[in-house]
Amino acid sequence: MNLHRKLLEREAAGKPIGIGLIGAGKFGSMFLAQVRRTRGMHLVGIADLAPARAAENLARIGWPREAYAAPSLDAAAKTGATHLTEDAAALIRHPAIEVVIDATGSPTAGIAHALMACAEKKHIVMVNVEADVLAGPYLAEEARKAGIVYSLAYGDQPALVCEMVDWARASGFEVVAAGKGTKYLPAYHASTPETVWPHYGLTPERAAEAGMNPQMFNSFLDGTKSAIEMTAIANAAGLAAPADGLLFPPCGVDDLPRVLRPAAAGGVLERKGMVEVVSSLERDGRPVFRDLRWGVYVVFEAGDAYVERCFAEYGLVTDPSGRYAAMYKPYHLIGLELGISVASAALRCEPTGAPSGFRADAVAIAKRDLKPGEMLDGEGGYTVWGRIMPAAASLAAEALPIGLAHKVPVTRGVKAGDVVRWSDVRLDPDMEAVRIRRTMAATARPNLAAAQ
Repeated sequence: MNLHRKLLEREAAGKPIGIGLIGAGKFGSMFLAQVRRTRGMHLVGIADLAPARAAENLARIGWPREAYAAPSLDAAAKTGATHLTEDAAALIRHPAIEVVIDATGSPTAGIAHALMACAEKKHIVMVNVEADVLAGPYLAEEARKAGIVYSLAYGDQPALVCEMVDWARASGFEVVAAGKGTKYLPAYHASTPETVWPHYGLTPERAAEAGMNPQMFNSFLDGTKSAIEMTAIANAAGLAAPADGLLFPPCGVDDLPRVLRPAAAGGVLERKGMVEVVSSLERDGRPVFRDLRWGVYVVFEAGDAYVERCFAEYGLVTDPSGRYAAMYKPYHLIGLELGISVASAALRCEPTGAPSGFRADAVAIAKRDLKPGEMLDGEGGYTVWGRIMPAAASLAAEALPIGLAHKVPVTRGVKAGDVVRWSDVRLDPDMEAVRIRRTMAATARPNLAAAQ
């Protein structure tokens, strides 16, 4: 509740937070729309593989041309303007940069940028949740050793859920479940970029006119993004992944404490302390009443009869026993809220969520029978979708992380619905992301085995 005051202090001292943004897509553009209105912050530079496209986005969201016309990072640092570049490494290295934001969406790029930030002692805000679920526990530990902050991105659902979990625990409640809402039906797991648009009520032509990427939007639909985000939450908030993947129970906000309680108490959870995603659709396709499609939630438990009475006295919706209650936030504002992470890292040296262990994994599942010689096309594509697994189960199965299932050839046939394994594909062992993931897994394996 004091970030704005601290930002004003930095502004008054003539030392605004120097920010470098890598990736000016949708999430990055939403941040760009707000950062120039946020006192105490200075976006020194934007690195994008297509600077002309980044300039188009800036113009589209209302930035005057002179605001991003700085000819160099040095000039931007002196004048308060912003420099556009293709060189992410130069942006990270520049002394005016205090916080680096990776909004690329590429796991391999995100890992590389995070490690550069560690080397340069720059805080890193990882919008790139794909990179986080592939190697976040490793990256967070490297950041800790470097004395910097590694943070999930506020405005995205994982950080918002972590905040709600922290609120519940800091208030003395035991967290029973936490997660988000989405639009889900079981058939969506087979969706491809070719079939995605009718599920959104769009034609391919209209989606193309709006510049919407079919593979990205398909990852939201086919379950992959949900698996990735719940994996990030489990690893950051100390929650458990369901043994058989997400259940996606149909559930509105008034039913959260009834549905998301342990099976032994009448709910759907294996036990307390789980991540789960609720669907905005009944299994027959009807809309759920008062759905949580765009929001996040936490279910928590009263510790005794007195607290149960307090729940009732203050109007909390509970399960029939009165023991379990829920809090929820109906919306999340993506990049419009990202400045909270930037300010928290720079001014408090605190992340808005960060991995504290390797508890869950997002792994590749075959969408159809895969044959040797085929090329995997990653998140939201035609070949695989992502499912959450407990980390111990993923390592035992040698499951291929979804973040490595892009542009790699299949070497052994995989049946539709089966887990794709490391041995089913050919990966370059010298690739940085592969090496780091292998290192993270080897480090975690003894602890996971001991915990079982």
